[in-house]
Amino acid sequence: MNSFGSLFRVHIYGESHGSGIGVLIDGVPAGIKLTIDDFLLDLSKRKPGSLGTTPRKESDLPKFVSGIFNEFTTGSPINIFFENNNTDSKVYSDFKSHPRPGHADFAATQKYSGFNDIRGGGHFSGRLTLALVAAGVVAKKILKNTSFVSQIEKIGVLNKEEFHDNLNEYLSKVQTSGDSLGGTISLRVKNIPIGLGEPFFNSVESTISSIVFSIPGVKGIEFGSGFEGVELLGSKFNDCFIDKNGRTASNNNGGINGGISNGNDIFLKIAVKPTSSIFKSQDTFNFKDNCVQPLTINGRHDVAFVLRVPIVLENSVAIALADLYLQNKKIHF
Repeated sequence: MNSFGSLFRVHIYGESHGSGIGVLIDGVPAGIKLTIDDFLLDLSKRKPGSLGTTPRKESDLPKFVSGIFNEFTTGSPINIFFENNNTDSKVYSDFKSHPRPGHADFAATQKYSGFNDIRGGGHFSGRLTLALVAAGVVAKKILKNTSFVSQIEKIGVLNKEEFHDNLNEYLSKVQTSGDSLGGTISLRVKNIPIGLGEPFFNSVESTISSIVFSIPGVKGIEFGSGFEGVELLGSKFNDCFIDKNGRTASNNNGGINGGISNGNDIFLKIAVKPTSSIFKSQDTFNFKDNCVQPLTINGRHDVAFVLRVPIVLENSVAIALADLYLQNKKIHF
């Protein structure tokens, strides 16, 4: 399914090289001021243009189809649409028979019996993250009453043996070689109310993880001290309380205990794999010719898609927290 959420429901639609993509958002309270200007900053953070990103240029201006009237939400579903204008589909025609390694071409063709739209990756494209960013803008409007503050802590490009200090120099080197990069992104969320989430299947961790793994290329997530934390003794890992508000001396649990937000900062880190579409020739199976053949990919692709993911991560987490916030508010109304 292409939807997420319980009370704050997000449904994305469209394909990378179709007429456009969009997001349908249900459960938004009426009376929230919402204009195109509210979206521009976040949408600009996802746009390409810097070294290591795709040369594809789109205006990415949101069109409000429904749910907003006189610059306020009406309480009905909000439909936001983005046109695709700069497409180049010819380079994708052979990927059903000669699928790209690491991409969804093979799995999608098998699942949908070849009826899937292969152009630009179709519905599996990173372009669909534009819809997540837009929905996150609305989510942050809902969370504004909680004094919600999110902050990207760090973007780390992997392959540490090669990369030292000059990121642009390294990106240029990888781009020239026809290869790609992945990396990690850390996010800290402040001022989250105590009590969001449930003990098991609707925990803060599971809810956030569910939407974070909808971001193309995400391969891992950890909260608090994460995998490094398991090397600590319990006496070092435990977060001791230091005041009556539940503030803790450390935050190895990442602001979550028993699946429930504890009032401390929610801290998480994700791993984003190297971009699958690379310009180096790769020997991979051709299902039409029934043998392994060299595959050379053309077109426009990010060298390091991870550089455009931070705002996608931030707004995806906001979507998850907005849904949990509305659930909690309903329970305690």
